[in-house]
This record gives sequence, structure tokens and C-alpha cells, in this order.
Amino acid sequence: MHSADLKDLKIAVVGAGYGGAAAAKALSLLGARVDVYEQAPETGEVGAGIGLRPATMNRFREWGIFDAVAAVSSPSDCFEILTAGGEPIMKEAWPGIHDFAEETKTHLIHRGDFIEALLGVLPDGMVHLGHRLETVRDRGDGAHLTFAGGATAGADLVVGADGIKSVVRRQLFSERGPVFSGEHAYRAVIPAADAHGLVVDDNLRMYIGRGTKVYLLPLRHRGQVSFDITARCPDATWSPEITKDDLLATVAGFDERLVAITRGLDMNTVNVRAVYDIDPVDTWHSDSVVLVGDAAHSMLHHQGQGANSAIEDAGALADALREADTLPQALALYQATRKPVTDRLQRISRQGWTEDEIDDVFPGQKPAAAAPQE
Repeated sequence: MHSADLKDLKIAVVGAGYGGAAAAKALSLLGARVDVYEQAPETGEVGAGIGLRPATMNRFREWGIFDAVAAVSSPSDCFEILTAGGEPIMKEAWPGIHDFAEETKTHLIHRGDFIEALLGVLPDGMVHLGHRLETVRDRGDGAHLTFAGGATAGADLVVGADGIKSVVRRQLFSERGPVFSGEHAYRAVIPAADAHGLVVDDNLRMYIGRGTKVYLLPLRHRGQVSFDITARCPDATWSPEITKDDLLATVAGFDERLVAITRGLDMNTVNVRAVYDIDPVDTWHSDSVVLVGDAAHSMLHHQGQGANSAIEDAGALADALREADTLPQALALYQATRKPVTDRLQRISRQGWTEDEIDDVFPGQKPAAAAPQE
């Protein structure tokens, strides 16, 4: 689209999470007028650490916000997968590490620091808190939003970045709800000194065995470690209640140091969630509404690609608006660019990283002599 057309474009972003904040930044750099509507009364993100891949960090460099994110993250060279007892299965440079000339490391960051950094680079007044979306109406040449309490907004383009329970997706693109994975995720952030010597560098380690995955993700810039357990459980309650004994049962038979970390957790600090994703959505856009991030393709966390995919969506959407002649053409180009990638990531993430699946997810990487031990 021509520069003048982009500057006349009024965009409403629904949701101020990773995808929404990134889309707001990328689209505002085109010159468009952008407003972000977030249902929460205040911003923030609970949980634990994530890894921002080289492609994601290069987007931040492109948008002029690399330093803001790098200041609250730690660069990592590789990740390791080990058996429950700590025997090595594989050690690999982060996927795609050699494809990007500018940035060659994955940056490990706390979710709260990440969202704070993203929102911190948006202009004052762009984010409107306390706006819970009730209806979205696509009028062909624009869209209309109605929020709880009666507030309304109109825009040439609405970007649905409202997460796995997206109102935008449900009302316009797919009524199918989230899908339970049969797993729970238990996440806590602990002092590095409480990691019982298991954290010696800035690389992610994952221990797997008996249907459980334990992640240790260093957050050196905080002097902390993100400690995550993913375990099978049939309880589909979104926020289930568990006890310390329940948690310890998931790591029975693991390296005693991992058991000791679990035993020492303050249960009041453990974030407990049932793990959900969504089935692939056939269509992400109309002529004036488009989905990004979890609203479009929420995926399980086994590949660590949820936040990265949301950032890549934001960049691809901005690219498409710049390259295409019209708004509908841009949205079609965006979907054609991103949907094949996220369809694959959703499928692979559902496959998971059990002992038997590692060679499928990372072909040829599992040494024959280092098969997982029960």
C-alpha cells in the first residue's frame, strides 16, 4: 500500500499480549494510527521464562527495540535434552541459528519482563486498559467493536490478538473451542542459588521421562531460573488445584536434584495451568479483520514457539501491508505467508518431546548410544 494510504489507515488491535503489542509496534512504524484495547485493568504477565529466537530478535532490531529487549534477557547458544536421570540425549544449537547474519542467539527472558519491554516502547495513550470485547462486526470496508460497559470503536482494520479464547476468532472465523492436551504445566521462578548446581550456563535444559518434562531455563539477568514441569493429567480444569505431593509425584524417579528443587517450591508461587491449544483455523481474515498470535494458531509449548510465532505474525502483517496494493490483498498475503508455517508448528508441538518422539522432532539428532533410560 502507498505510504499515504498507510498513514490514513486506522487500526484497532484487540489484546495487549505479545502478539498485540508487537503488532501495534510494527504497524505504527508504517505510519498508521493504532489503538490497542486490552480487557485487563492493568498490564502484566505471570508464569515463567521463554526463549526469543534469532528471527524474533532480528524483528526487534528492525523495529528499533532490540536494546530494550536485550537489556532484560540473556543470550543462549544451545539447548540440551536429557533423560530423567540426567544422561544426555542431544545437544543442539537453537533451530535457525545459522540462518540470520545479524543475530545468532536465542535470548532467554521472563514473560513479565518481555511484555513490559514491548509495551514500554509503545507511545503513551496507545493502549486502552479495561476494554473487554463483547462484539466485533465486519462491515466489509471497516469493522466495529463493542466493549463491556458500552464503549465502542471503529477501524479500517481490526487485529484480533486476544489469545486462545479469542472473541474475534469465535465470532467471525471459527466457533471451535480450545483443545485440552491431557497435560498440566507447573511453573515457578526460583533463585539460581536454589537450583542445586544444575544451572552452570545460559542454556536451556529439558529432562524427560515417564510422561513428564522438566525445563530449567536460566534467567541470568535476574539471578533466577525458570523451573517448569509439564506432566500428564486428565483434569481439564483451566486452573486446577494441586498439592506439593501431587507435584512431587510427577518427578518421581528424576535426578534427585530436580526432586529437591520441587520439594523446596513455595506452592503459592507456582503457576498451575491445564495445557490447551486450538485446531488449525481455516481462514484468518476477512476484508477488514485479521487474527494474529494465539488467536490464530495457539499451540502447545513443547517447541517454545508461541511467543515467537506471534512476533513473526506481527512482522509479516506489517510487511504484507507495505507490499500489497490493497488492504484485502495484504491480509491474504499475510495468511499465505504465515499459515503454512504455523500449521506445521501446531502439528509438531502436539507431537511433543517424549523419549520416543525426539528423533521425529529432531531427525538424526538422538545418538543411538544415548537412548533414554527408564
